[in-house]
Amino acid sequence: MSKTLSRTRLFVFVGVFSAMAFLLQMLGSMMGLKVGGFLEIEFSDLPALIIAFAYGPIAGVLCEFIKNLLHCLMTSTGYVGELANFVINGTFCLVAGLVYKLNKSFKGAIISLILATIAMAIAGIFANLYIMLPLYMASAPFEAKMNIVLYTILPFNIVKGMVISVITLLTYKKISPLLHGRI
Repeated sequence: MSKTLSRTRLFVFVGVFSAMAFLLQMLGSMMGLKVGGFLEIEFSDLPALIIAFAYGPIAGVLCEFIKNLLHCLMTSTGYVGELANFVINGTFCLVAGLVYKLNKSFKGAIISLILATIAMAIAGIFANLYIMLPLYMASAPFEAKMNIVLYTILPFNIVKGMVISVITLLTYKKISPLLHGRI
């Protein structure tokens, strides 16, 4: 396959998977499944993670960026939620894509998803503690913010990372031939 055709295929898949991620995010928002009143349970990171495995970490991060840019058109968070989603889930896709790129095997996928879940949880701690919660809760004491991060956001991100990882492991190899033009 020529380099131009390969690049075009990459752009098409990033666009399609970004649209799927946005639709999954909207579906999750409409279902109203929230933890702690503000953390939404949805599966919009699955397309970004799959595209990161197929085409590399930058493709996954770009998919997260486009998804959140589209969501900015209908935000109710003053863009803070979209920024948090991009930072945290972009980290998830970046780490998973980087590690998987080094070892494209089932074991490599498992290791990449474990490390990505840990990185996402750490990014969630810092992003929420020092950026997101201060924007939402400027007058709240630091201890209150720390409690929200440690007892709500951290467990949520770990569970979310594990669930998305399992779904990715169950689906990626089945659709990989389609993504790489082998069908």
